[in-house]
This record gives sequence, C-alpha cells and structure tokens, in this order.
Amino acid sequence: MSIADDGASLAEAVLGGSVRHTARLIRGLADGRAGAREALERLFPATGRAWTVGVTGVPGAGKSTLCNALIASWRRRGFRVGVLAIDPSSPFTGGAILGDRVRMQHHAGDEGVFVHSLATRGHLGGLSRATAAAAHVLDAAGYDRVLIETVGVGQDEVDVVRTADTTVVVLVPGLGDEVQSIKAGIMEIADVFCVNKADRPDASLLVRQLRQLAQLGGGRGAAPAVVRSVATVGEGVEELVDRVESLAAAQRGTAAHGVRRAERLRHEVVVEVAGQLRERAEALLGDASLDAVLRRERSPMSLAAELVEGLLGPL
Repeated sequence: MSIADDGASLAEAVLGGSVRHTARLIRGLADGRAGAREALERLFPATGRAWTVGVTGVPGAGKSTLCNALIASWRRRGFRVGVLAIDPSSPFTGGAILGDRVRMQHHAGDEGVFVHSLATRGHLGGLSRATAAAAHVLDAAGYDRVLIETVGVGQDEVDVVRTADTTVVVLVPGLGDEVQSIKAGIMEIADVFCVNKADRPDASLLVRQLRQLAQLGGGRGAAPAVVRSVATVGEGVEELVDRVESLAAAQRGTAAHGVRRAERLRHEVVVEVAGQLRERAEALLGDASLDAVLRRERSPMSLAAELVEGLLGPL
C-alpha cells in the first residue's frame, strides 16, 4: 500500500511538515479517496488553531494581486501562510484551469507559504466542496493563516462566509454594479471591504457609499471596516492586514466566534452529506429509469423520491 492510500502514514507525514504529502492529501480529498478521508480523520484533533481569511468579490477586482500582497505582509509578521485558490473547473478534466503554476508565483521559493488550487467542479457558491477539508489540512500542518481566494462570481460568493473566520470583500471603482452587488447580499458576508485599484477615478465615491451602507448594518455584528488599496504597489495592504489581525484578536475565543465556528462545521457536514448523496444517486440513476422520465411516464420528482428512499430508506 502506498502512502497515498495509507491514511495513518499520510497524516503522520503532514503533521511532520511534508509539503509534498500535504498537497497529496488535499488532492486526495478533492478526488474523494478513502485514504485521504482516513488521514483527515486522524488530523482533525490537531485543527482549530489557524485563522482562515476568505477573499472574495467581483471579477476583475485584482484579488490575486491583493492576495500576493497579503501573503507578503503576513510573512513579514512571521506567520506561515497556506493558500487555497479556488478556480473554475475544466469541462474536460474537472481540474482547476488556472492551477498553481500561475497563481502566487512570487512566493514559490518560500517554505513558509503553501499554495494549492482547487477546482469548483460545478459546486455552487464559488467554493470547491473540498475547500473546508483542505483548510483543516493546512491548519493541522501548522499554517497560522489560511487564505482562501474565491472564483469571483459576484453575489454567489456567499459560501465563503461559511468557511472563513474573516471575510474580505474586494471591490473596484468603475465597474458600475458595485452597489447593486452589495445590496444583493455581499454586505451580509463582509467583515472588511477593500476598495482595490483606489487610484482610479470615483474611488472616493465608492468608499463613501460603502461606509454609508456599512453604517446601516450588515448581518453579522459590527459594521464592516472600509480600506483603500492599490495592491500592485502595496498601498493600503498593511492597513488591511492590521484590520484582519485586529478582528482575529478581538474575536478569537469569544462565545460569538464559537457559535460561528459551530455553524461552519454544521454547514460543512450538510454540504458533504449532500455531495456524497449526489454521487451515489448519479451512480444509481440508470438509463432505464431516466427513459421513463423522458417518455413522460413519470416525473423527475417521483424518480428522485425513489432514489432517496433507496439510499436512506422511507422518510
């Protein structure tokens, strides 16, 4: 049996600091390998120490450049940083299109930075189903900060709040739909707003709009902070990291944060149950059963109920 299939050996290698086996375990979790699930089970007691930061927002906001700058700032502060870059899936391979090769290359030679791309594989909300599990692996592997950069599909990014301790929503002036995106739900997930490319015209207007909306209150306690940045030259990045670190210091160990983490774990279980049931349902769905639906002899709802009963028994 190879170490890739031996959960105990794989977990031991990850805890021992092996970057190669950390990447192998994350790939195994994304592929649903049994050995990877066993390794995660063994690693899970060592989790709960890392602070997870989600970076989301509209396409074209410069999230990858900003994430590069965030990593550099955290490294200067002595933190080890694990990065999960969520990419669209290739329709041919199911793998991440952009991949690790073109993401975060400034940190390729830094042993204190781990970067891994995950494909969404059609999962709604912009986050790979394996994201939460991968974040646990990086936590157990000793990374102090886990940074999740999402695909960037606008308001559907709300899933990030259920994976991250702190969520940074990145916007840029001049796209024309910033405030509509906020009103559509992004306000509900933001802990910090970052107006990137703030050297553009109308940046001050967007900052004022965000601060006015923030004062109206989001869905999760204190009004989100608003930070300006020009990530390409590092402007505003230290202030953004200061905001994130202040939130981490204020929230860690509080009852409210305990409730939030409990909600995240509950959501993670539900998402995993749904994913496993979907895989089994697709395996059970035969052409003959589907033919009956195509002939209009039975409804999709009826066939679905039959599959659920076959998987779970009568409800």
